[in-house]
Amino acid sequence: MNDILLIAGAGLVAGTMNAIAGGGSFVTLPALMAAGVPALNANASSTVALVPSALASAYAYRHDFQGFEGVSFRVMALLSVLGGACGAILLLVTPQSVFAILVPFLLLFGTLAFAFGRQAGAWLRQRVHITPRMMLACQFVLGVYGGYFGGAVGIMMLAAWSLLTSASIAAMQPARNLLNSAMNATATILFVAGGLVFWRQTFILFGGAIIGGYFGAHYGRKIDPAKARIVISGLNACMTALVFWRTFAS
Repeated sequence: MNDILLIAGAGLVAGTMNAIAGGGSFVTLPALMAAGVPALNANASSTVALVPSALASAYAYRHDFQGFEGVSFRVMALLSVLGGACGAILLLVTPQSVFAILVPFLLLFGTLAFAFGRQAGAWLRQRVHITPRMMLACQFVLGVYGGYFGGAVGIMMLAAWSLLTSASIAAMQPARNLLNSAMNATATILFVAGGLVFWRQTFILFGGAIIGGYFGAHYGRKIDPAKARIVISGLNACMTALVFWRTFAS
């Protein structure tokens, strides 16, 4: 019962986080690992569980969707799918013991990207302007990362897109949710086929993540994004520190 409450609560929090600013996997992955799911399977199960919440968030933002000037959104979606597939295949061939060691470092990288990605994007935007072709290449690489691990991939997409367009972060949120769900849905198919998913724990995450994703997107417009990112960054840092301690102190 304690594990059920832990996982359900993690799904609710993660779905809300993903809808508002991203970073939900920083909660679901450690929660699944704490419930006894091996790291590699926890990563795959977390990805599968968060796909519905991403779709729910994309649906809630459907009236605000905008494309990108000079870049075909269909091509962006295709590259996200291909990249997600490549990342998922890479995870499938990664040994369990190796991934268990990689997890805390992947979380650390994602935590730093989430906390400072916007600032890095603003700094680069003053110095760099990329072409649509470069944007497409970046999207494929982000898709690979999203399929393999995915922590803070949403914030990375926003930072990369800001080098191509002057659109506001709010205007890019619907596209972020849609492309994030596209790469994760592709990875999900491969994770299911590869037998990586722990279904009981995943279904528990499903419910909480869908509820959190929809209401987070619905009420997220009323929340100051800057304050939300500070709170989420602090939570991400705590989760990362906990995973480092569990991995290397035992």
